[in-house]
Amino acid sequence: MRIGGLASGIDTESIIRDMMKAHRIPLDKITQKKQYTQWQLDDYRSMNRDLRKSSDKLFDTVMKQSTYMKKNVSVSDDKAVSITAKGSTSDFSGTIEVKQLATQATLQSGVLKHDSEKISDEQAKTLEFKDMKNADGSSLISGKDTLKITAPGKDTVDIEVLDTDTIDSLLAKINEKSGVSAFFDSGTGKIALSAKDSGSGEIKLSGDIADNLKLNAPSPPNPDNPDALVPLFDPEGPRSTAGVDAKFTFNGLETTRASNTFTINGFEVSLKQKTDSPVTFSSSTDTDKVLDSVVEFVNDYNEMIEKLNSKIKEKQFKSFHPLSAEEKADMKEKEIELWEEKAKSGTLKGDPALSSMLNNLRSIMSSTVTSTDKDGKEIQISLKDLGIEPSKNYLDNGKLTINEDTLRTKISENPNAVYDLIGGKDNGIAQKYRTELQEAQKKITVKAGSSTAVNDSFALGRSLKNMDKQIERFETKLQMMESRYYKQFNAMEQAIQRANSQSAALMSALGGGM
Repeated sequence: MRIGGLASGIDTESIIRDMMKAHRIPLDKITQKKQYTQWQLDDYRSMNRDLRKSSDKLFDTVMKQSTYMKKNVSVSDDKAVSITAKGSTSDFSGTIEVKQLATQATLQSGVLKHDSEKISDEQAKTLEFKDMKNADGSSLISGKDTLKITAPGKDTVDIEVLDTDTIDSLLAKINEKSGVSAFFDSGTGKIALSAKDSGSGEIKLSGDIADNLKLNAPSPPNPDNPDALVPLFDPEGPRSTAGVDAKFTFNGLETTRASNTFTINGFEVSLKQKTDSPVTFSSSTDTDKVLDSVVEFVNDYNEMIEKLNSKIKEKQFKSFHPLSAEEKADMKEKEIELWEEKAKSGTLKGDPALSSMLNNLRSIMSSTVTSTDKDGKEIQISLKDLGIEPSKNYLDNGKLTINEDTLRTKISENPNAVYDLIGGKDNGIAQKYRTELQEAQKKITVKAGSSTAVNDSFALGRSLKNMDKQIERFETKLQMMESRYYKQFNAMEQAIQRANSQSAALMSALGGGM
């Protein structure tokens, strides 16, 4: 804290502050340039994020063949059978007759008791096997045992069972490690198991613990052999039911599947109930969904073109410089907002990477691709053939327009040709478009880096680093200059003070002489 002007009466602080303002002008210009460069950096990175999102969206949508192969499937009895397209490249029709649905194998234990009473839910959670008794009074398990479980279509799984386990903890192990789902039903006092997958076969369990928990049921009768003997049913004993495969006739072919849901020729078939007569089905191109995908592609392209044009042609307002802290202090918040909106304008004006990409994209959208017509004959096709053309309004700067009627007809007639033109892996328009986006991203990254890059690794970062050094040197120079001014004014104050002292002494001497 300095107090000046005591001898001279001069406002030293204000004078030095005003003198330093003139000296700070070059520093303010460097600071303003740094702020503008930071805005430019932010805009480049924002543009790069937009380009990356567009690139990713192209890959996930119009570059995938499945986008153009969407099908409508009609089924004469959707209560019995449902069919959905899952990637078929051709249409699909025929009949299916369901003779038998696939079922899961099941097994129920005998009634489990403790002290002559059915085991409760609480006992299933807390009663350890060492405290449960067999009919001869021995513990259900002593030490540990191994329960072997085999589910249909699965390998045998060994589960270690400890005498400290409970029914609930054992069932948790079964559910986690085997191909079987299990639960305890306190209403019947039984353990119920079912195979996680349907299909032919039975659930088999072995080991002392299986016998002691009454899980060792006799083999069920063969469902394919109606003459097989059925074991006598003991209501308190274990019971097993074998799973069966689905049986159906598909376009005249009698076949089976382990599950009621399966895929044939790119279509997912789900069998729901047995049928008395064949169910007919047929597929056709889902023109609406394909059209929506192409229209979205064109709309996204138009948005990209509009944004690129607005950025490379954005007006620069050179008279609106970045505001310093002192300037902001004298302005209202709305005034600052409007000022900075002008100051930030034109950061990407005339950028060569964006301008080059814009020109290349226009060329790509007018290119032709080799494909085949519906009869297999080689053809040349372009977006114009789909009813997609550049706007005739020059103010649209290359945006595309769509004749949806023409596009719908072309999709319905030959969806594969539409895919070859837009999504084809080698020469498709979307592939070329994406390549241009990626090339522009690389150029922008060289100039503006990424959010995790250090300043030395890209052009604008190096400029910012150099400006930071200039600002640091200039501030040091200004501090030295300000200190020199204060020393000079202090020297002046001291000289005035000495002169005043001498004058007072002289006046005192002269006054004393009279």
